[in-house]
Amino acid sequence: MAYKVTDFHPRSGFANAHAQTVAGNFWRRPAFTLAPEAEEILVDPADGSRVLCHCNWQRDEAGLLLIERLAVILVHGLEGSSDSRYIHGVSARLWASGMHIIRMNQRNCGGSERLTPTLYNSALSNDVGAVIDWVAAKSGVDRIALVGYSMGGNLVLKHAGERAESKPLVAVAAVSPAINLSASSTALHTGLNRAYEWWFLRGLMARYRRKAALFPEIYAADPGPIRSLRDFDDKIVARYFDYNNAEDYYTRAAAANVVSSIKVSTLYLHSNDDPFIKLLPRTQAALEANPQVQFVLTNHGGHCAFLGNTRGEDVHWAEMTVANWLEEF
Repeated sequence: MAYKVTDFHPRSGFANAHAQTVAGNFWRRPAFTLAPEAEEILVDPADGSRVLCHCNWQRDEAGLLLIERLAVILVHGLEGSSDSRYIHGVSARLWASGMHIIRMNQRNCGGSERLTPTLYNSALSNDVGAVIDWVAAKSGVDRIALVGYSMGGNLVLKHAGERAESKPLVAVAAVSPAINLSASSTALHTGLNRAYEWWFLRGLMARYRRKAALFPEIYAADPGPIRSLRDFDDKIVARYFDYNNAEDYYTRAAAANVVSSIKVSTLYLHSNDDPFIKLLPRTQAALEANPQVQFVLTNHGGHCAFLGNTRGEDVHWAEMTVANWLEEF
């Protein structure tokens, strides 16, 4: 029986999608103040690429790791990190519920550019699988869940759809996942969304310049004019990951291709008024047809925001919902 998700009602004065998106990011969340263990995890032996994870393990009074507890791997969105506000917010809830927390940085994120010669992109779902394997081998935990936001949502869903054997993966939750990449990239370059695009591009180009300084033998110092996210994906991502162009990258990297193959319990949260993450009708139909997927579509909520009308810390409806849903496991 599917977990009963409570209805979402936007906070008074914040029904507008942009108000939700901006305020939802900055609104106060439960504090997550535990000191984590930093781990560098090998994800690609071919080139030595590693990702940086911050781990908090539940232990007994003797300091022994509680292997019967659920381990949750959290994956941030584009230009986020393990310290993004939404990652801290949901981590605090999951920790309070007794779960192990592994906050994964995608390649280069969280100040980890030196750990890999590559950039990062929405197709690198094998990195998520490598972290799952590492968690299982290091901890002995045999039940692992994934939580992904936006770009991270695409990665966790793509990995789940590609995974032949579900164990030790038992659950996947995706919030505002970017699984129709081309449509979302187009939407990001229109109207007020250009402000978000500018913010993303500023971070991406700064990161690219750091990579070019670290690996001048790989990356061109001047990639040419970049005026949109599609430009970045066409001139940089496609070039350095051997895609024909941005559209080829979007097509091959989209989790929409594999959501019908997901074999593990999955919670999918998306808002109809997300300003720039678009869900195509055929993808929605595929999600709704998969009995493993609990598809939740709200009328309001913006992007990764879902700032509700509940008092206290439960104002962050998506984080509350994901944490409560994972308690079922």
